[in-house]
Amino acid sequence: MKQRGFYKPTDAWVGDVIPWQEDGVFHLFYLHETRQTPKEGMPWHRVVTENVVDFRETGETIASNGPASADFNIYTGSIVLDAAGVHHAFYTGQNPANTGADGLALQLVMQASSLDGMETWQRHDDRTFGATAGYESADWRDPFVFWDEDTQLWRMLITARHDNGPERRRGVIAQCTSEDLKSWKPAAPFWDPRRYIAHECPEVFKWGEWWYMAYSEFSEAFTTRYRMARSLEGPWLVPEHDSLDGRAFYAAKSAARDGRRFFFGWIASREGNTDDGAWQWAGTMSVLEAEQREDGTLAFHPAEELRETFSEQLEVGLPSDRITAPDSYADMLTEEDAPEAFRLVARFDIAENTSECGILLRASADGDAGYSLRLEPKRGRLVFDRWPRRTTGAEQWQISGDVPHAIELERPVTLEPGEHELEVIVDGDLCVATVDNSIVLSTRIYGRPTGRVGVFVGEGEATITEFSIFTRGTAAGSSSVEAEFASALS
Repeated sequence: MKQRGFYKPTDAWVGDVIPWQEDGVFHLFYLHETRQTPKEGMPWHRVVTENVVDFRETGETIASNGPASADFNIYTGSIVLDAAGVHHAFYTGQNPANTGADGLALQLVMQASSLDGMETWQRHDDRTFGATAGYESADWRDPFVFWDEDTQLWRMLITARHDNGPERRRGVIAQCTSEDLKSWKPAAPFWDPRRYIAHECPEVFKWGEWWYMAYSEFSEAFTTRYRMARSLEGPWLVPEHDSLDGRAFYAAKSAARDGRRFFFGWIASREGNTDDGAWQWAGTMSVLEAEQREDGTLAFHPAEELRETFSEQLEVGLPSDRITAPDSYADMLTEEDAPEAFRLVARFDIAENTSECGILLRASADGDAGYSLRLEPKRGRLVFDRWPRRTTGAEQWQISGDVPHAIELERPVTLEPGEHELEVIVDGDLCVATVDNSIVLSTRIYGRPTGRVGVFVGEGEATITEFSIFTRGTAAGSSSVEAEFASALS
């Protein structure tokens, strides 16, 4: 089945995305990860899209410069267009064989330019520079370049680390400035919270009266976050819900078009394509849209273009529109397995003091096995869970029962009594859930490729005011499972 709204190259994975929008077209440069051994050098590839759901691969854009070069690996950076119409790519150059004073692989800021609309690129090795005084030489990456109208300077934000202080709190967004995009001068740090290992893939943009800074927190959380300020000088305010998604969605960077802003990141794969596998670097590209609220904070959800690909609504109902379990658990399931790809929208009118309710995915006929997306009003969160959890031993109690859910897959959300919407988009092993069109949780679901869908409640009551399932229909190449599901529920 062809996925729409997501992108993964054949026999490779999408690493960090470097988005650039021009003339209505999104040019999405990305780190092309093949996971080959021995390593063959990291290049940039590019896909283009006009509608953020259909992607066309244009192939290798900037190749690895070879095993003897400083840019054997070409890592994350940014694209800018100068006044003369020349495109400039700033990127990270790294070669494991070249080490800095700390003995770790040296990272350098490097540059290439294009005179033919980003079709071919000319390297400028003479413009390469490494970490300036006070920073570690092995952490000097992800250059983000933008024009500052107020100072009439180009500014470059760089993922860096101080060369002193507590090991896990040296992260800083360093800064350099330039008048001509060729020579760069050190400037005061752009943001220096002394809180994380590093702040990867930083970017800033202005939207209305607010400036936003987005970065990916390289720490135990591995989460893309944002801050907001009235000026580039800060102070940078922390919104109540400051992350774009959960652990599985990383390194998101944005581009805008027609007043809309899209974030392009990747949903990580898991080792061995199993639910228990370790999260891996790189995966499948996924797109989230941001919406600006009146107070300047941002809400995130899948792009409407992705939702619209699920255009065929199935005639599906549940046995009842109310589910009650005052001191126990209850669920309701469909009669047939769901399609491989679908969009489900459920609206819950949650009664006061309800402990939990939510959606079951790819569940067994009795609902005892499967995945769940659980709204927990008392804890103010959405969590992803599955049952049975991993079996860790032969004894009855050795079932990972002391783990309440997939710990890294939870999202804070305000769940006052009343109506709330939980949307789920499932496409193969990808799962993207959204609460109230503002809080997103993405993950992988490998272990159960098929199963039923339904709703549940624990220690409480909920009225189901909507339970709608949409597929892509036969015109979009639906599977026989989709057809059978539609027939069984009609």
